[in-house]
Amino acid sequence: MGRGRVELKRIENKISRQVTFSKRRSGLWKKANEISVLCDAHVALIVFSTKGKLFEFSSHSSMGRLLKRYEHHSGEPSEAKVEDLFHEYPKLVDRLQLLERNMRNYAGEDLDPLSLRDLHSVENQLGNALKRIRTKKNQLMHEAISQHQKKEKSLLHQNLTLKKEMKERQQAGDSREQEQQAQNISSSKLPYLRNLTMVGGSDGAAEDGGSDCRIPAWLVDHVPRR
Repeated sequence: MGRGRVELKRIENKISRQVTFSKRRSGLWKKANEISVLCDAHVALIVFSTKGKLFEFSSHSSMGRLLKRYEHHSGEPSEAKVEDLFHEYPKLVDRLQLLERNMRNYAGEDLDPLSLRDLHSVENQLGNALKRIRTKKNQLMHEAISQHQKKEKSLLHQNLTLKKEMKERQQAGDSREQEQQAQNISSSKLPYLRNLTMVGGSDGAAEDGGSDCRIPAWLVDHVPRR
């Protein structure tokens, strides 16, 4: 015969009830750990015994973090949290009003309720703020000037490099022009002197009564170009 269905009801015997509680709690812990490991789930269990003793199980290192996640997803803050917010609200309102009043005072508004000491405090705060603003402004100005100086040096260096390259190219061009002129002069002397008789040339021209056109050799290089 198979085992019959056991009716679920409160165990009257205290000893039996305590034994069953311990066994079932251990089995519950085991099943919670299994589902956490097998399914990569975060599980938290809270159990209070008949005597009010707390037993808890958490698959996470912190039970508090799991409870915060539960409150966040359930959308129902705990009673303690609501009470904390209730006490914190007036403080936040007072803080906001103080900040708004200070902003108006810094803008030069609502100064009538302030005493001489309050006005002196506002003046000091504005003076300190102005000093910090000037310090930051000067820092930014120095950084901008430094960047412009570096850029200027870079441009000057590029300018000098370009001038040097242009000068070298110009010198190379002048050298080629001078060589070309020298070649032109050398090639143009022969046509101009083709009818001149060098010293020590043929005497037949003089004997035939022709004019003596002989010129010394040193004069050849000084004949002007046409």
